[in-house]
Amino acid sequence: MASIDLWWLPLGAGGWFVTLNGRVYEALHALVEHRRPLDLYHCALEVRVPEGRFVIENAWPIPDAEGPARGVVVEGAVASRQLARLRVFRYEVRRWRDGTIADAGEAVASPQRLSDDPLTARRLLELVGSLPSPVWGRDELGTGEMWNSNSVVSWLLARGGLPVEAIRPPAGGRAPGWRAGLVTARRQAPGLLSAGAAPGR
Repeated sequence: MASIDLWWLPLGAGGWFVTLNGRVYEALHALVEHRRPLDLYHCALEVRVPEGRFVIENAWPIPDAEGPARGVVVEGAVASRQLARLRVFRYEVRRWRDGTIADAGEAVASPQRLSDDPLTARRLLELVGSLPSPVWGRDELGTGEMWNSNSVVSWLLARGGLPVEAIRPPAGGRAPGWRAGLVTARRQAPGLLSAGAAPGR
């Protein structure tokens, strides 16, 4: 009757442009950090409560102005707040009842069951409306990592009291932005988690 599942999706699944940019981004990071390039992942959540099933996902670009139909709760700027008046430079966070996870067919080692507790599932759904909305792709909050879809999920899980220390992306991969969500959650609720437990690296 209740569950929280985490989905790992290859960055750029279903689109060559994002895939290419992700590979360039990871190649540069690997060079600077003197390591081999890893596969990049972003994540989404599927939450079930007795009232229904919800998909929580951070998406960009915004496809159209019909946000309520997708359960959009939060919007933010991409790259620059000055450009955010244009929909192509805004992202949205969805709490989508009976929604779909884009490219779920390409997910790896998913779904990962995180909880079967109905109270935790409900709390997670409620927290979506309290998400911060810094600029996507920038370290506006000074966490050491850019804010992105992984930051949204890690923030929700940390604030929801789930065991973020035990969560890891699929073998041979990493989730950039994960630590940004953990650090932000810890600042808002000191003692909640250890920000060092980050699968983004």
